[in-house]
Amino acid sequence: MQDRQFETLDLLPPPADEVFQSTIGPIPPDVLARSSWVPECPVTVKELSYLTMSHFGFDQRFHTGEMIVNASVAEQVVEVFRRLHEARFPIEQMRVITKDEIDAHPTGDWNDTTSFVCRPAVGSGSWSQHAYGTGIDINPFHNPYYNGDLVLPELASAYVDRDDVRVGMIVEGDVATQGFAEIGWGWGGRWSSLKDWMHFSLSGS
Repeated sequence: MQDRQFETLDLLPPPADEVFQSTIGPIPPDVLARSSWVPECPVTVKELSYLTMSHFGFDQRFHTGEMIVNASVAEQVVEVFRRLHEARFPIEQMRVITKDEIDAHPTGDWNDTTSFVCRPAVGSGSWSQHAYGTGIDINPFHNPYYNGDLVLPELASAYVDRDDVRVGMIVEGDVATQGFAEIGWGWGGRWSSLKDWMHFSLSGS
């Protein structure tokens, strides 16, 4: 797919207007129940916050997304997404990933912007930054993970060519890289051994 621009499926009521709206609070019980959190995760429920944030979609409409992040970075994350909203940077879907999705066979076309996922890092036995709520992936289909012959999502090979800049892609110096740099987060698009263009993290890994 050369130029993916899908409609956003609304899971939460859309915002009343075009002004950025957000909330920060504890994780509601129903959200926790469908999230990937289990007692074995490296963070407790109390160390996490549930965010709702309005965002601009590829369908040129405003939507309300959800995200679980580490409580210590919640306010900073909201400010970055405020900037993305103001710049009309499109996000296809922003939602909490479930336990079943971690173990399910990948469909190859997912494009969920998300943070907390209780899983190891790709190709590693250690916890991912996502398992701490200090890693965020944005538009994975437009900004895939690329390591040799491995492309994730599996159908996103058209987006490995970063010179062909299309809507939804993250590139050096744009509103996403600048916003996360200002809060001290690293970007996987700058890694030398592989590229993870979707990925921002507090640790830089």
